[in-house]
Amino acid sequence: MTPPSALCLDRVTLRHGAIEAVTGLTGTFQPGCLTAVVGPNGAGKTTLLRALAGLHPPRSGQISLGGLRPVDIALLPQASRPDRHFPLTCLDVAAQGLFPRLGAFRAASVGQRARVVEALGTVGLDGKDSTPIGALSAGQFQRLLFARLLLQDARLLLLDEPFNAIDAPTTVALLALLRQWHRDGRTVIAVLHDLEMVQRAFPETLLLARHAIAWGPTPSVLTSANRRRARFGLEDWNGIDAPVSREAELERPAA
Repeated sequence: MTPPSALCLDRVTLRHGAIEAVTGLTGTFQPGCLTAVVGPNGAGKTTLLRALAGLHPPRSGQISLGGLRPVDIALLPQASRPDRHFPLTCLDVAAQGLFPRLGAFRAASVGQRARVVEALGTVGLDGKDSTPIGALSAGQFQRLLFARLLLQDARLLLLDEPFNAIDAPTTVALLALLRQWHRDGRTVIAVLHDLEMVQRAFPETLLLARHAIAWGPTPSVLTSANRRRARFGLEDWNGIDAPVSREAELERPAA
């Protein structure tokens, strides 16, 4: 596979109407990086992922994708779950990963169908190809979404809270898949709230509070001082006390 290109942001500001979600963000996601994006609630993390996916145009500044095409980019948003009552099988949902290159209205070949079954096996869903998605647990369904990502064969993978509300074995299995994508030279950028996981598994981190508090090697980013700056900086921006949430972990000292 051709090595992925760098993603460069130059003074990028992103808005929701009159509200600035991200302001003046400048930096580079290096080719083939494995980067976590962390920060308090309302810090602009999801908006940034959508902008990198081409779904949220900057109000000002520039995002350079280094020649990546839409087909080279895969986004797994938090609200990515289809209606579990809709009569779809695991094979149907995983095969959607072929659509960007195959087209939604072309039938998969025998070889492509075999690839779908193989992807299901890779994420631990062996023998589940004909299982209705409504019969899956939350962890199994997240595995299915990763199988769909696997089949997209994208060079840039954007993941928004991919381990939220799933069991520990599923988290371990899917984190291993992210590491494999990283070893394959793909660029992986994930919004996360579990700072212990970030410190353990992600070499690079962007700490965001509408602007970059720190961006670089994870140990130098997730210092106690930087985490306090992120939380209190966002409070100052809002002019009110930030709500208590799981991301209050940003105050905790590094392990």
